[in-house]
Amino acid sequence: MTGPSAEPNPGAPEISPTYRRVLLKVSGEALMGKGSFGLDPETVSAIANDVADVHRMGVEVGLVIGGGNIFRGIAAAARGMERAQGDYAGMLATVINALMMQNALENCDVDTRVMSAIHMSSIAEPYIRRRAVRHMEKGRVVIFAAGTGNPFFTTDTAAALRAAEMNCTALFKGTQVDGVYSADPRLDPNATRYEELTYLDVLTQDLNVMDASAISLARENSLPIIVFNIHMPGAFAKVIRGEGRFTRIVDPS
Repeated sequence: MTGPSAEPNPGAPEISPTYRRVLLKVSGEALMGKGSFGLDPETVSAIANDVADVHRMGVEVGLVIGGGNIFRGIAAAARGMERAQGDYAGMLATVINALMMQNALENCDVDTRVMSAIHMSSIAEPYIRRRAVRHMEKGRVVIFAAGTGNPFFTTDTAAALRAAEMNCTALFKGTQVDGVYSADPRLDPNATRYEELTYLDVLTQDLNVMDASAISLARENSLPIIVFNIHMPGAFAKVIRGEGRFTRIVDPS
């Protein structure tokens, strides 16, 4: 579906050239809203509206969405399921989330493509790097589904991998809080909030941002990670403009 906003809006405000192409990672849990599992249509719609706002600013956007709201391979392995089999089931859960997000974005008149690392040609395009780059160059939001297509790798790692492959200028991580803290601020009122960290800070302090593979991959590719609260309306666009509350993870200057 191609709507009036499939190409960058010429009347949109100027943005920093630093963020001309970005990848947004959203956890599956973020799609649950106030529920304990599944998808909350209002939450999916709100996130899609925020992505559409950034798209209208002329930013090329890719998305990676987790599947933890439906199925987690690690949790299944803890209950006795073979880990690889559980991870494949989790990859299929990300495809469901991707299709729901695609529908919500198209309701915002944003041209969208779902590309899956596991071939399922009747519902999604196979992931081909050059084709994905071309979609983004044409102003389409690309949703990367099924993780890396391999077990034992999380969607955090998939997000860092796709961001590097797409030559994105930053990887945005939409979370439940407004940045990175020393502990969960919802449980510990004394948790310290960080404005900026290095990749090594995250690894050595074992901060709960993304898994170590994702952080290491971002570090090797000098890919900044921007962590913000995905549930604050308009937060994605504000962070793109350098406004609002967020934490930057970068190489030491």
